[in-house]
Formats: sequence, structure tokens, C-alpha cells
Amino acid sequence: MSSKGNISRKLAAGKPGTKGMVKTYGEDLLCVRYRYDAEKKVKYKTVEIIVDKGLWDPAANEAKANRQVGIRIGYNEVELRLKVKAAGGIWKREKKVWELSLRDVKALGLMDRIKPIPCPFPKGRGN
Repeated sequence: MSSKGNISRKLAAGKPGTKGMVKTYGEDLLCVRYRYDAEKKVKYKTVEIIVDKGLWDPAANEAKANRQVGIRIGYNEVELRLKVKAAGGIWKREKKVWELSLRDVKALGLMDRIKPIPCPFPKGRGN
């Protein structure tokens, strides 16, 4: 295991053995772990706490993953073009890019090939 030893016990907040940590961390405490390192003859008490909270909308994440992005593929990259086409990519002649969902671009490891979308506003407007 790691240099910090093996986890012997994991206790949810509020259970016996966690009361002192509940006083310290309150409702941000998730659990307390006890680790023992037999080699060093050391015991550790670690805590898992919440350090940030915020609203999360899974539907928004799904929409972002499904959004279409343009990627650049060279004319001679036939094999890559076939992979993109098999994943549902569509050639957009007027933009000179292949359009594919962001999820599929990530899955194919092509994030570095995303073509930036030009700003629809002239400089100085919309800012």
C-alpha cells in the first residue's frame, strides 16, 4: 500500500470514534479513517471533509458533452477520417471541419484538433 499504511476502519460522521472530529468540522465532515503503518509503528487518523459546495445540473453537463464541435483532419489522414466518420462525424464543407460531439472527440483523443469558433461580434462589441 502507500507509505501511510493500510486503512483499518472507515467511520461515517457521527459514529463512535468520530465525535471529536464532528466538533471540529461540523456537518462538513463526511468520514474518519484510521490507518496503521506496521512497518513504522505509526497510526494515522484522517478525515474526509467537504471543502466546496455548489449547485450541479447533470442535464447541463450532458448537453455540453453532446454539443457539436468542429475538428481539423488533414486531407491525407484517411484512417483518422474513417474513425471520425464511424463515430458519427459529418464533414462540413463550408467550415472545412468535421463536426462531432464533444464526447466523441474526447473518446477519440482529438481535443487538440478542435477548431475554435470565431466570435460572431466585431471587435469592441458584445463585451
